Amino acid sequence: MALNQRKVAMVGCGSAGAASCFALMQSGLFTEMVLIDSEPGKAEGEAMDLAQGLTFSRPMRIYAGTFDDLADAAIVIVAAAASQRKGDTRLDLVKKNVDIFKNVIPEIAKRNEEGIMLIVANPVDILTYAALKISGWSENRVLGIGTVLDTARLRYLLSDKLSVDARNIHVYMTGEQGKGEVPIWSSASVSGVPIRDFCEMRGYPDPTDYFKVVTKEVRTSNDMITRKKKAAYYGIAMAVRRICEAIVRDEKSVLPVSSLMYGAFDIDGLALSMPAVVGKNGIECLVALDMSEEELDELRKTAATVKAIVDDVFGEAK
Repeated sequence: MALNQRKVAMVGCGSAGAASCFALMQSGLFTEMVLIDSEPGKAEGEAMDLAQGLTFSRPMRIYAGTFDDLADAAIVIVAAAASQRKGDTRLDLVKKNVDIFKNVIPEIAKRNEEGIMLIVANPVDILTYAALKISGWSENRVLGIGTVLDTARLRYLLSDKLSVDARNIHVYMTGEQGKGEVPIWSSASVSGVPIRDFCEMRGYPDPTDYFKVVTKEVRTSNDMITRKKKAAYYGIAMAVRRICEAIVRDEKSVLPVSSLMYGAFDIDGLALSMPAVVGKNGIECLVALDMSEEELDELRKTAATVKAIVDDVFGEAK
């Protein structure tokens, strides 16, 4: 079946999925959006809520459906995931969500062979790998939201500190999304000015301690938001919209999405969040960053953490 390049499908209508649908509805990128959930009533309610506000937006068809309805979707977003319950370890959550993916991803793959799959569910790097392994899709067409939001958080905090537009700050969070992610300060700049030089211009001659503080704040932002309001979803929704923009408009934008690594930085066979050129075909190529030895060591450590979990989960699955 030929793809409808203006159609998007959302699989999983929890808080992150629903908020992403709202952001996409307002973006003007799509003319059709189908919502799918394990609880059909949830998808129906979200679709009704969105569709009844279309008078204030652009013309669009929004409806609840089944997996059959995503056969011609250009982008399939997967936000289906279990919540971490009290007493669950990180590995418990990974196994729960991999089990969900074992049910969901084959349903997508057998109906849609040419679209792009965007993984939003957490832990995103491990689940991006799971989606690749289970679906059999080509590696450029399966990507995760990665550290796109974390990078935006970092740039926002730096912009506030340095009193400069966040859009002029170029720095990336990389590695495994979450507490193990690694900021790459070595190649960071503000409109071409190395970040440390710009900090000095703004009255911070030695920003080393601040870099440590802001890194910790970014790594823990999701947990902080969740403690205060039970769930974090607006930032995720805006990151989903940004990635979809790059795909639909074939922007060739550099975004730190999660994708399969092939030997770069001595990391192979894992999905990690690294800057990549993103366009209509998904991931075109990774973008090499200059790193210090310390940053490279941190990146390899976070990769080793991911590998240990992947080996545990998929070793048992064999």
